[in-house]
Amino acid sequence: MAKTTQKKASLEFEQNLSTVTSFLETLFKPDERISELACDLIDNSIWHKSLDYQTRESWSRSRRVVCKVEYGIKGNNIRFVVTSLPTNKVPPGQLYRQKYCKRGEMENRFKEQQLELFSDRTSTHTFAGNQLRLWFCSLAYVLMNALRSQCLAKTELKNSQVGTIRTKLLKLGALITISSRRTLIAITSSSPVKHIFAAAYRCLKMLSNTA
Repeated sequence: MAKTTQKKASLEFEQNLSTVTSFLETLFKPDERISELACDLIDNSIWHKSLDYQTRESWSRSRRVVCKVEYGIKGNNIRFVVTSLPTNKVPPGQLYRQKYCKRGEMENRFKEQQLELFSDRTSTHTFAGNQLRLWFCSLAYVLMNALRSQCLAKTELKNSQVGTIRTKLLKLGALITISSRRTLIAITSSSPVKHIFAAAYRCLKMLSNTA
């Protein structure tokens, strides 16, 4: 049922690839690397289509299925989403991008707190103790999300998950010197993320402390 859409996506990609390749051949000497360069310069072709589908036994009636076909240098990548939303209210492309993808992104946030901030570690013997652990994890997520959105927005970690930020930015080796006046944290100058750390620190200094 989706073969026609797959064919359209593949034809569109091949046409775009041929156009870019022909243009590059007018600028450079023809060789094998031109095709690779052309593939890097064009996006995959993405098509959406609504299908009316019913299984042989498990479904009591036919349902709307939104098909997403993505064709690129690695071939077809096809996905199907079953929905009760009618086509006249939500077109297939809008349903996939604005409904289904955002729902998946929301589930990623749950996964961050559970797997990367360990909110499932409720192994104490009292309800109050487990509740306190969950509060700590919730507070940690609020702080990490604020760090990501307000201090890492212009860095390469702007879209990173909490686990990546913890591993790359916060789990650093340092020399700590404590005196009567201050605590000095000296991070090695060869740290590969020192520019990100410095950028986050500058943003933290500019944030209001009245929130």
